[in-house]
Amino acid sequence: MKVQFVMRDSGPDRLVCEAELIFEQGSGLDGMKLTGFSLWRSPDGEVYVTMPSRAFGAGSERRYFDFLRSVEGTPEAGKALKAWIVAEWERLVRESNNGEGI
Repeated sequence: MKVQFVMRDSGPDRLVCEAELIFEQGSGLDGMKLTGFSLWRSPDGEVYVTMPSRAFGAGSERRYFDFLRSVEGTPEAGKALKAWIVAEWERLVRESNNGEGI
């Protein structure tokens, strides 16, 4: 699996880019991609990731159903995926700053 970053010319102020997970050979999902990830910049300048989800109402409360979840139901796998995506973005930015481009 690899991550591909998609730059948008217009979008919300703090949107850094969008991201897609590309599934490679041997994964059972060959040639498929999972879209809907976004990288945002916090007011403090930190980059974080939001994942594809669907909003639904529960009484007067708004909740979200994440499309990508761990089998065990623990948040650690999602946190690890988000950290990996941010690390890949930071690697790409470092390479860009070394003249290799985004």
